[in-house]
Amino acid sequence: MPASSQTVSVPAPVGGWNARDSLANMPSNMAVTMINMFPTPSSVNLRNGFVNWATGLPGQVNSVFGYNGASSKLFAGCGAGIYDVSSTGAVGSALVTGQTSDRYVTTHLSTLGGTYLYAVNGSDYPQIYNGTAWQQVTSSSTPFAISGITNLQKLSFVHTAKMRIWFVEGGSTRAWYLPTTSLGGTAQQLDLGPVFRNGGTLVSIGTWSAMGGFGAQDFLVFVSSTGEIAVYQGTDPSQLTTWALVGVWQMGSPMGNRCLAKYGADLLYLSKDGLTSFNQGRFFSDVSANKSALTDSIQWAISTATSNYANNNGWQAQNFPLSNALVVNIPVSQGSQVQYVQNTVTGAWCQFQGWAANCFEIWKDQLYFGGNGVVALAWTGYSDNGANIVGECLPAFSQFGADGQVKNWTMVRPVLLTSGSPGVSVTMNVDFDQTPPIGSPITNAASGTVWGSAQWGSSYWPYSQVVVKNWQYITGMGFAGAAHIKISTNSASVQWAQLDYQFEVGGVL
Repeated sequence: MPASSQTVSVPAPVGGWNARDSLANMPSNMAVTMINMFPTPSSVNLRNGFVNWATGLPGQVNSVFGYNGASSKLFAGCGAGIYDVSSTGAVGSALVTGQTSDRYVTTHLSTLGGTYLYAVNGSDYPQIYNGTAWQQVTSSSTPFAISGITNLQKLSFVHTAKMRIWFVEGGSTRAWYLPTTSLGGTAQQLDLGPVFRNGGTLVSIGTWSAMGGFGAQDFLVFVSSTGEIAVYQGTDPSQLTTWALVGVWQMGSPMGNRCLAKYGADLLYLSKDGLTSFNQGRFFSDVSANKSALTDSIQWAISTATSNYANNNGWQAQNFPLSNALVVNIPVSQGSQVQYVQNTVTGAWCQFQGWAANCFEIWKDQLYFGGNGVVALAWTGYSDNGANIVGECLPAFSQFGADGQVKNWTMVRPVLLTSGSPGVSVTMNVDFDQTPPIGSPITNAASGTVWGSAQWGSSYWPYSQVVVKNWQYITGMGFAGAAHIKISTNSASVQWAQLDYQFEVGGVL
């Protein structure tokens, strides 16, 4: 009996990247590889690009931070200075000079005198921006001075909690706090050394807003370099009646001092264990048995990255609400960073390549990153500052309902919705081979077609979006298969909705 030809339609893998399950037992809505393609509830989209926003900076930009007061400013820490990058184009002279580190941590505090931005880097005196100018903070500076701390230049982290400024003294277990609504004054010490049972130093401070039996509560979170998490409740550490230790939990060691990220009311922790949500309760259960880490579906990839690149600068988790995205920066090496990106609506993950980002920041609801001599506006347009965006995806392998039977794949048809003419190439991977298509697809310029004159397999709609559904010849023979797709463009949006396969089914070998 001759082999029968079949056609099967498979939705695009909106479940996202899977770096956890076996190749032979992966959910059908997920993908073995998903690079530069962002999964949404209805399609998998080629990611947006970036444009250079501020240029002419003298080296790697290792900090980007916004000021949100009566005015709004964006600043960059680069080399020995702090630069105003609020406007696009070439930057002017540095506003702050003579710095020995450009890796700043910042926080805001609003008082009756206005809104202020505190910046520390662990090597230089703290800096305050008052909405007009920067001022260095010392033990004798006016109007703001800090006493009680022997070496203000060692302050490596700053955080605002319950109208109070908190600092981390780098290389120690000491936290310091100022009087409420104060930018200066006599600092008081809270030594976490007796609480941290496994030694190490204090790295970071954050606020966790949790719902409990008494409603919403704000807890103060302290992270050690060995991964111990100390959680406190209360307002004034000097008063036992208003301050108490909730508990101490052991997690993986933190990925730098930007290991905590605010996520709505939640607090996220980036560590050797991956990215963990405080609100999902993993801190109160057995780590080895709990699957509540946000990075669970890509756990093998995130664990490999946190092991291989642990000492590199640039680890950061950044929530980007405007695009329902959570971006985790992976500093593979300088100039070769990648991002693991989650759709916060569906929980699906993917990987971005091509954004050489040292740090991220949200300013005026937009996403920015610092790179080599530039601050870039990200998640915008359809090119990487003019260069092609190349997406790649290998969906989960499938037996197509004929387990154990040989199949001969002959044709495949990606169904795309696009505003132009992207380049598309597809090869058939069989029996769990993951080899990608060779080279990059040829990218065509955007174009339009009058309704009624389109070629078979594509249709253009009045709102300048075309449905492209062209069959491509492929070759592949085996038991399980998946179409490995590459898409390239520098001028068009691309949404991938479906894959159609044509194949013949043979006997059992």
